[in-house]
Amino acid sequence: MPTHPRPPFDPEAEAALTALAEPMPAVTPGAIPVLRQAALPVVSDETLLAAGVTRRDVTVPGHHGAELVASVIARSGHTGTGPGIYHIHGGGMIAGERMIGVSQILPWIVEHDAVAVTVDYRLAPEFPDPCPVEDCYAGLVWTAEHAAELGIDPGRLIIAGASAGGGLAAGTALLARDRKGPALIGQVLICPMLDDRDRTVSSTQYEDAGTWVRESNRTGWAALLGDRWGTDEVSVYAAPARASDLEGLPPAFIDCGSAEVFRDEDVAYANALWNSGVQAELHVWPGGYHGFDMLAPDSAIARAAIAARNGWVARTLDAPSPGTSGR
Repeated sequence: MPTHPRPPFDPEAEAALTALAEPMPAVTPGAIPVLRQAALPVVSDETLLAAGVTRRDVTVPGHHGAELVASVIARSGHTGTGPGIYHIHGGGMIAGERMIGVSQILPWIVEHDAVAVTVDYRLAPEFPDPCPVEDCYAGLVWTAEHAAELGIDPGRLIIAGASAGGGLAAGTALLARDRKGPALIGQVLICPMLDDRDRTVSSTQYEDAGTWVRESNRTGWAALLGDRWGTDEVSVYAAPARASDLEGLPPAFIDCGSAEVFRDEDVAYANALWNSGVQAELHVWPGGYHGFDMLAPDSAIARAAIAARNGWVARTLDAPSPGTSGR
């Protein structure tokens, strides 16, 4: 693929990236243990309590009977039923834990009296595909089956995730459609990791600039898929960009930066949803690198991105007649 000049980073967001104590190196297979030890944006119980929110941990079944830990997060004193959020954390398929990225959904819990369930799916390469997406689907089924005791209205359930979590959320939504599983009224895909084939222009533009670069992305996909990576043997549930039929999926919100590896696959997925008759809202934030909204939350583009995402969630959760089109 020919070399393309890359769109520059937003100056205000780039300042936050430059201010990091250490640059973010590319993740190689040998560096996966180092990535797992790195400081990641985990939301603490103190932060939850300051927002008027509490959490409790539960054990839920995963793929083939595995036991997974999940956290149920709700406003203190939550009673009755409210919207449900099924959250899947990021980490490139190879790192992370259930409280990473919860800051992105915390306003939805507080403002809409929603109850969130966030699950610790098992990570590659120790647990390659289909374990991660099947774990996530099993957790979604558990959430729907226990909606009444969780205080969730099963008719107002959305799925959300960022990066690898966004890709797993998209794959889980496909599984739910194809298995006639839990009904979802929306999917929030934040800079999702969707395509293992490494063929896009944006992949080549961010070989060594930004946060999650091309080599890191290759490492994540190789860990997940092994020898199947890039071949015709990859499931659409593992790499949703491969799906040709997206009809009947719930409406989607998709956002990413113009200056990140995932840009082109995210735009293509939104277009594929529209081509299948599914409503989708797409935002490509100019100069945004991967995770800019979390690294530079006070930048103008981060504030705009967060407001747009929160607005879509509010409209979706408050819709009078939620549902999806039939197949």
